[in-house]
Amino acid sequence: MSNSSYASERPSGSDAPAAPSTGWAGMVVFAGILLLTLGVFQLTEGLVALYEEHFYLVTSDGLLLQMDYTVWGWVHVGLGLLSLVAAGGVFLGRIWGRAIGILIAFLGALLHFTFIAAQPVWAAILIGMDVLIIYTLAAHGGAVRQHD
Repeated sequence: MSNSSYASERPSGSDAPAAPSTGWAGMVVFAGILLLTLGVFQLTEGLVALYEEHFYLVTSDGLLLQMDYTVWGWVHVGLGLLSLVAAGGVFLGRIWGRAIGILIAFLGALLHFTFIAAQPVWAAILIGMDVLIIYTLAAHGGAVRQHD
């Protein structure tokens, strides 16, 4: 029996099988890989902010939101760890992974936008990854399902 973590995609009836997978499953897995990569990047960026403040182009006073780099570092570390958990949920076809992935990508895009003065090219690359993750998980996230 096929089982889906997305109850809304099942035909009526509790034992009805899930709808067949689409060709977008590969893109959803790619979005999961991007989310995993984004988590590693955010962890790295957070650790750099915690231990090597002089690495950035501007002081923390020159950021859009004026905060100490230690605060930025812990925010990035937290988002990075949550991104890794969300990527696991996406790979398992869980709706919570998809929802957390979209939320993390949205928050990451906002965070990187406010961080753009410190690392403009790096922030632009990460914002692009965030947008791709949001689109793929929101529009085609149901293409990956857990099968028992």
